[in-house]
Parts: sequence; structure tokens; C-alpha cells
Amino acid sequence: MKHRVFVSGCYDMLHSGHVAFFKEASSYGELYVGIGSDATIMELKGRKTIYSEQERLYMVKAIRYVADACINTGHGMMDFVESVERFKPDRFVVNSDGSSPVKQQFCAERGIEYIVLERIPEQGLAARSTTDLRKTECLLPTRVDLAGTWIDQPYVSKYCPGWAITLSLEPTFPIVERCGLATSTRNMIKKIWPYELPDMEPEMLAKLCFCFENEPGRQSHVSGAQDSIGICMPGLVRHYYDNYFWPCRIETCNDPKVLDWLEQHLAMVMLAPRPDGCIVVKGNVFGAEAGGEGPALPKETLVSMVRALADAASDCWEAILAMDLEATAKAYNASFQAQIAMFPAMVTPLVRQALDKYAPHVLASKLFGAGGGGCMCLLVADAAAFCALHPESFRLKVRRSY
Repeated sequence: MKHRVFVSGCYDMLHSGHVAFFKEASSYGELYVGIGSDATIMELKGRKTIYSEQERLYMVKAIRYVADACINTGHGMMDFVESVERFKPDRFVVNSDGSSPVKQQFCAERGIEYIVLERIPEQGLAARSTTDLRKTECLLPTRVDLAGTWIDQPYVSKYCPGWAITLSLEPTFPIVERCGLATSTRNMIKKIWPYELPDMEPEMLAKLCFCFENEPGRQSHVSGAQDSIGICMPGLVRHYYDNYFWPCRIETCNDPKVLDWLEQHLAMVMLAPRPDGCIVVKGNVFGAEAGGEGPALPKETLVSMVRALADAASDCWEAILAMDLEATAKAYNASFQAQIAMFPAMVTPLVRQALDKYAPHVLASKLFGAGGGGCMCLLVADAAAFCALHPESFRLKVRRSY
């Protein structure tokens, strides 16, 4: 009778080293694979997976050396116990760097032969490991600013304090420079941590990154704090600004239901990068203090305009938490209209053309970042259906809390 062989692992960022391992393990008998769940990987590695457990299960099952596979239902390093009971193997195979006395004892107690393999790449291919791959690909998050943009500049918030709302994103799409995705802040962070953020308290990490980017005396312009906060703090975050560069309050939402709901209703469309020479603060209503060329509008007018921005952001936050699509669309659109009323140069002819193109098919839309080009975030009834009809668009994956 043919031997039944069992292996177990995460198999996130599936690569040729995994396939070579499956091939060698299958030479010992019919191969069955236990796959670490999303929850187990979060527990063991302190990060979200690149691919969901169902995606990983699909890919592993598709490999010809694998007879069958399942998601392990346990937790920790021994999450595979129930999978072993299900497949009833008589051989348990591990890589040398995945071997442990606990696993060996587990097999001895059940009469399962324990086999340890060395990592040997397929002939002609480089050796691969997930750890090495993570050190060659930048997995730093990016962010989108959902509402209240520009309130993080004191020359705006001094007229009326208010919230900015950001959403941290997994980098599941190409990050294009000058497209409103906080790339300048992200590039500064890459100078310290080229591949991924360190495991530390997110708000403190955001403040460290903000201070590193805005070195005293290095430049006259101070980058808004919403960029570092949006990148470093997972989930949905709002931050309250009152005539100062760093917010005096920060609140977060990492409720999976709310974040899932946002993923179901947001789609992104890439435009061209903001062109060189495009000065989005030109012609703003705050005058020379904000880099504009003309005089500032009267104070009472500015107070009214900034209050409209602040009120829209507050309404947007409450609507999102309530998962009220109609109210979210109203507030989302109001926030964007308040932005462009203060900074009309955000909307170039290219941007206007794109806004007009998608207007009949979306509930609301806005530009990310300072505008002038870049990308648009569209609020839609069904993101999957919208992206199927508009192949140039794509869905977003929210970065969850560690």
C-alpha cells in the first residue's frame, strides 16, 4: 500500500522553493498538505498574509505533487494536529529549518515516521525562502485620504479645527510616484525600513516617521501628518487638527465588519501622475501663507469654507461606522467639494475628464492627495461588479490591525 505523507506550513508568498519541497516530499508517498490559517499566521508572525487562506488553499491544491490539502484548524506551531487526524499519514516530512523536538515527539507518539529534508532548489533555479523574498520586495503600506484633506496644515485648521480620515492599504497594486498615495512619505520611510514596517506601537511609529520626514531646517514646507499616520496606523483612522502640525487626538476603527464594508464599496482608478510644474496650491483661497499667488479671502469666508470641510469629515466618519452607504456618499462628496473650493487647481482638465467619465456609474468620487492628477477613489454600490465592468479600475485591500 502506498505511504501517506503529510507536510504543514503557511505557504504565503508561494514560490519555487515550496514546489521543490512538495516534489521531494511526494517521492515518499501520496502527499497531503496542512495550511496555516490567516489567524495562525497573524498569531505567529504578527502580520496579515499576502494571500488569504482560501487563495493559498487553491494554489497548493493546484500543484500536481499534492494529492489534497486543507486549512489547519488549530493554532500556534502545532496547528496541524486535527489535519493529521483527518489525513492519517504514516510519514511526516519537514524542512530542516522547520524541524523541532515537539514535532518529532508528536510523530513518535503516533507511530508516524519523521523525515527531515534539506532545502534543495530545482536544478537551474535559485534557492528561495519566504524570508528572503520579503527582503527583496517592498511591502510598506500606503494610504488613502478619505475625507478632511488639507486640515492637517495649520494655515487651514486655524480657521476651524477638524478631523482628517485615512485608510491604510496593503500594497496590492503598483505604487506610482506623484499619484496622491503619500509616496514622498513612503519613500522617506524606505530609507529607514526598506521592506516592511517594524513591529512597534503604530501611533509612536507614525510620529517617528513624521519627524524624520520633516527634519528641522531641511525645508520650508512641512508634509502633512496624515501621510505618516495613514501609512503607519492600520485600519480606518481619524486625526483631529487644531492649528498645529501633529493632531491632538487620534481615533481608530479596526472593526472587521466596517473594513470589509469599505472594501466592498471602494474602487481605485489610476490617472497620470501629477505633471512636473503643476502647483496645486496656486490660486488657493488662503493666499501667500499657503503658497498661493493672490490675496487671501476674508476671514469669515475662510472660517465658513474650512468648517464645511471639517463637518463633512465628521459626517463621513459617522456614516462609515454606521455602514450607511447613502450617507457616506453624501459626506464623501461634500468633503471633496470643500477641498477643491479651497484649492481649485487640484482639478486639472485631465482630472475633470475622469470625474465626468465615472460620474454616472459611481455614488461619489474624490482625488487622493493634493490632486492635479494621480488617482481617484470611487465609492460604488458594488466594487466587484464595478471593476468587472471597468477593467482599468481595481479594488483595495485594507491593512488590518496587528
